[in-house]
Amino acid sequence: MVGDSFKHRDELRESQEEEIEEALRKGELEIGRGLNQELGLARDGYTRWGSHYKSFNNFILMFGPIIDVFDAIVVNALFEEKCKAKGYLKACLTFEVDFIFHFIRNVLAVTSELNAIFQNKKQDIVNAMLLVGFAKERLQLMREEGLDSLISEVSKFCIKYDISITKFDELYDIIGRSRRKVVDYTVLHHYRVGVFRKTIDWQLQELNSRFDEVTIEFLLGVACLNPVNSFSSFNIEKILILANLYPDDFDKYSMADFRFQLENYIVQDHDNKFFDLNGFGDLSKKLVETKKYATYPLVFRLVKFALLLPVATTTVERAFSAIS
Repeated sequence: MVGDSFKHRDELRESQEEEIEEALRKGELEIGRGLNQELGLARDGYTRWGSHYKSFNNFILMFGPIIDVFDAIVVNALFEEKCKAKGYLKACLTFEVDFIFHFIRNVLAVTSELNAIFQNKKQDIVNAMLLVGFAKERLQLMREEGLDSLISEVSKFCIKYDISITKFDELYDIIGRSRRKVVDYTVLHHYRVGVFRKTIDWQLQELNSRFDEVTIEFLLGVACLNPVNSFSSFNIEKILILANLYPDDFDKYSMADFRFQLENYIVQDHDNKFFDLNGFGDLSKKLVETKKYATYPLVFRLVKFALLLPVATTTVERAFSAIS
């Protein structure tokens, strides 16, 4: 609502400038390169990768000016817009809504780097899979240790803007529930179990279902065998793990030979003939042209498997798109 109107955006900008001037007077901000830059809210329907995180973060940073604009709309706007502004204003001035804004911002901050790397057409699958692992670890750590610090952060935010802080030891009151059916759990339990852990568990479940251990091992192995950028991602251990996913084709007797083939293969393939290859198609052709497919039959076998599975990269992108 605030970001969609030129008039409201001008009002927001003016209020933001006033808030910055006030913060400078109080010493809460310092003038410097990159500081005090103008922030903006995403327009309705703008869903570019990473824009959700920026929207939540900017809303928190610009909360004061946004409230000022809502107040102005309530006073000056027509009836329909005034009613909407009243509803938004009432919601914004509650602990629960501000808690959710901060919480979702923090969750999106964990996955924003993944958003960026999967949006990149030249995807680095090795780094992407590492980031998936880091995201899982950070979310799990947030689940176990992050609630108290989040409540403290939101409480300070509410004090700053004169918003009532929830009493966590009281029984949780569900709006619309009959008074004769009082819940037997506290407000703190609702936030911890019903909001905080439930949301993080859902995000972890999505990441685990899209990127389970086998999928990650497969994608890492494929990426490490890929000749792009002169085999810059080459990693023998991860390629061996990939081969282990095909026990019918790489039994325990051939795995030792496969390691030696990989060691010799990568040394010999760092010559001009194997520079500037753009994928497994180019690599397989070059192995045939140079007759190295006969010298390294196990390597060539795995390259052929990779050729039969060209959807690896798009599978990753679709998987994360579904999560986002």
